Amino acid sequence: MRWALFLGSLAVALLIGVWALQVPGARGTDTPAADFSAVRAMADVGAIGARPHPVGSADHARVQSWLFGRMAALGLNPALQAGVLSPEAIERLRRWGGDPASAGNMAVNIVGVLPGRDPSAPAVLMMAHYDSAWNSPGAADDGAGVAAILEAVRAIKARGPADRSLIVVFTDSEELNLDGARIFFSEHPLRDRIGAVVNLEARGGGGRAFMFETGRGNAETIDLFSRAARRADGGASSSSLSIFVYENMPNGTDFTISRNRGIAGVNFAFVGRPSQYHSPTATPDNLDQGAVQHIGSQALEATDALLRADALPITGRNVVYGDYLGLFTIVHSLDLGWTLLALTAVLGAFSAWGARHATGLTATDVGRGMLSGLWVVAMGIVVAHGVRVLAGPMLSRAESADVYYTLLRRLPWMEAGTGLAMAAVALALLAGRQAFGPKLLAGVIIVAVAAAQTLGGFDPVVLGAGVVALGLTVWSQSAPRTVWGGWLGLIALIFVFGLMAQAAAPEAALIFIWPGLLAAIAAAACAFIGARLESPRSLIPAVVATVVGGAWILNLSHQVFLGVGMDLPGVLALMTVLVLLFLVPLAPRSKGTLAAAAAACLILACGLSLTARFAEPAPPPAADGPT
Repeated sequence: MRWALFLGSLAVALLIGVWALQVPGARGTDTPAADFSAVRAMADVGAIGARPHPVGSADHARVQSWLFGRMAALGLNPALQAGVLSPEAIERLRRWGGDPASAGNMAVNIVGVLPGRDPSAPAVLMMAHYDSAWNSPGAADDGAGVAAILEAVRAIKARGPADRSLIVVFTDSEELNLDGARIFFSEHPLRDRIGAVVNLEARGGGGRAFMFETGRGNAETIDLFSRAARRADGGASSSSLSIFVYENMPNGTDFTISRNRGIAGVNFAFVGRPSQYHSPTATPDNLDQGAVQHIGSQALEATDALLRADALPITGRNVVYGDYLGLFTIVHSLDLGWTLLALTAVLGAFSAWGARHATGLTATDVGRGMLSGLWVVAMGIVVAHGVRVLAGPMLSRAESADVYYTLLRRLPWMEAGTGLAMAAVALALLAGRQAFGPKLLAGVIIVAVAAAQTLGGFDPVVLGAGVVALGLTVWSQSAPRTVWGGWLGLIALIFVFGLMAQAAAPEAALIFIWPGLLAAIAAAACAFIGARLESPRSLIPAVVATVVGGAWILNLSHQVFLGVGMDLPGVLALMTVLVLLFLVPLAPRSKGTLAAAAAACLILACGLSLTARFAEPAPPPAADGPT
């Protein structure tokens, strides 16, 4: 029965998590006029993404002319805004093999306005860039964004006049240095009329569209967005965690310019099918039309809500927010995190009291459980990096643009390999380290660290994690003696992580606080029903928590890996601990079977990662660097 509960709950969580990653179906030309249709938008994608159209090319002029005509047909009364290319943009264009002189050293935006009933009211801006990378048709990046805006404008007109004006800007030279957005927000007369921005981007050729960035002080923005997104096809995908992650990354989008000016707004992108990013394969035929439906529908509803709002969002306080599998969005204040942590502590204490009376649980064993969680984190970082580098160098060490894009094509293999490696670490914990012996585990750690440092370059984090993992492996007293010790120890560890995150970056603390609270609720319920954790009935709360929490974490793990997993695969080690928060009490007693499964997962993980080198072979060395 325990095997059935363990495998069944994990399988259901995985199925739900995968289901929640699916995009909505593309709506056809028979879609009501006031709604978004990806099929209608694809007509523009086909024209924009027929061929590469970087700045200065003949096709760039062709796309510009096409968009000018489309905007005029929509009643936007378009005009061109030219500005001088930055030295950085000129240098990048030359490295691509382009001639800045052919563009007159200029970037040219296309600006249009759909007038509202009240010209004095702050306007709403929809923005996407129409230039492509040098060798890419750019059907996704950012043909899909441009086409989605055109279709959204048509739908907004069909819904009737709004008080506010809608400004549409198709920026130029985004791929070079965000020059078009800089030129618009520094020189265009309309820049001071804008009260909110909706920007559309892409870093791939499909997948669910994520609202990954807002303006600063986003409480009012998120309130409006969470209500508007309920009407979008496929629901919303968003998290305040993404703001923390993206602001600590070196890259930016056109939205960066408006955000730095203190303007409210939302930034959308899809990042699935990464092999199409800046690639010759980014054609209209290869574009995921469901992704166009998802990003366009969200952008339409957010923009329409802004246009018809009594007042636009203003900069105020930040909030914590995140969607649950696209079904609904949870929003709360930053300070509520402390209350949720306090509730977790109370529920954890009640669970420990019940377990102590029923099983003789000791504080020492809970401490061992915390150390076992640290072992998972350290071991996970080491193994994740060791397996990841088998597929190729880290993205930051790509020696040419061709290598850079080859690594992106290998990303699905890397994700599968790293995910199986994390499954191996989780199963090893559930089997008990004694099932392998310290020598075998120490050997795995040493080999993984050596592979990571040799193939991926020196990384002090991986080296430090290896030292911690090795120390805890050889220290026999670090493993918990009881199920309750292991379970409550993990909850206590995540509670500590939550405290640190709440103090340092409360917008990102939800990744620890929400799962920790759910696990504490499950533990308290189990302690109340049957603290010995022997009957199937007493394990029902853990099963429910595994399905509910596990589905969310597995879903989020995919999004996180697409975002940062290429160079930081060890982030999945934290996700592994979060899944174990729910699985530990369900672990079967057959330790040998669990150990064999862990070994099989690790071997398969290495095989999948190595296969990426043959499935997507590296190109000959080139002098150009990634762009």
